[in-house]
Amino acid sequence: MPEHAESGSLAIEPDEYCFVCGPENPSGLQARFTAGNGQAQGTFHPRSEHQGFAGISHGGILASLLDEAMVYAAVTLGRWVTTAELTVRYCRPARTGEPITISAEVTRHQRRLVECRAELRSDAGEVVAYATGKLMQDRELRPEERRDRVERVAESVGENGDPAGQGHWVEKEACG
Repeated sequence: MPEHAESGSLAIEPDEYCFVCGPENPSGLQARFTAGNGQAQGTFHPRSEHQGFAGISHGGILASLLDEAMVYAAVTLGRWVTTAELTVRYCRPARTGEPITISAEVTRHQRRLVECRAELRSDAGEVVAYATGKLMQDRELRPEERRDRVERVAESVGENGDPAGQGHWVEKEACG
């Protein structure tokens, strides 16, 4: 990626070849997300090629999904972001062949930094993993990027901005 000469920050550009959500990447996860109002949601169906151990989704795949959801939530604020820090807590195995629901929200927004949290839930509603992240803001979205990345999916976010219709977020004790 090119650097901005004046700031030293990375110039973030849209990429249809993203490993997690890129529709043009045949080796990628091709996860789909909706986002709006500082929140994002998605679903993913892990297949056998996503396993780390027989029938269990690889933790790196799960971390990638959490990270991507936080990026989608943060981008709805109008600027591209890159992850600076990601902390993941795994609660229980995510079985291949069973869908995973992904939710994320912005928890704090400062001038250059956005803090988010995200979670993965099994089809039965159990928390599989959750994460917190710090994302650095970059350039503003161009009007066409805002339309493509934010406005066209904002109406899919749940009632009262609750992205997954869960009405709550997992606390650390939930994995206990």
